[in-house]
Amino acid sequence: MDFSAVIEFLQQFETTKIMAYVQAMELNELMQHPYFLTGIGVTAVIAYLMHWRLLLVTVMSITGFIYLLSYTLAKGTSLENGIPADALGVLIGGGAFIIFVSIYLLFIRND
Repeated sequence: MDFSAVIEFLQQFETTKIMAYVQAMELNELMQHPYFLTGIGVTAVIAYLMHWRLLLVTVMSITGFIYLLSYTLAKGTSLENGIPADALGVLIGGGAFIIFVSIYLLFIRND
């Protein structure tokens, strides 16, 4: 058997290539892209209807963090001069809220 096609396919997932793709990605464009929003919505509805709580919490947490980062970075903050106190407060408070809701839905709440 010749696994050269499989190896070539897996080489696309090298860490350097993935990190370059993530760094080139614009969070504001991603949060406004209709395919992304449709995919997140469909995945969330399917997870809710099938009672897949782990998938639902994961999808909503990742989406919440992406929105939180895009909101924080849209205020004109840059990491070069440090993050201003108000943007840092929004980032820390929103992140803590998302984490606490995720912990509640996954570990504390019983249906």
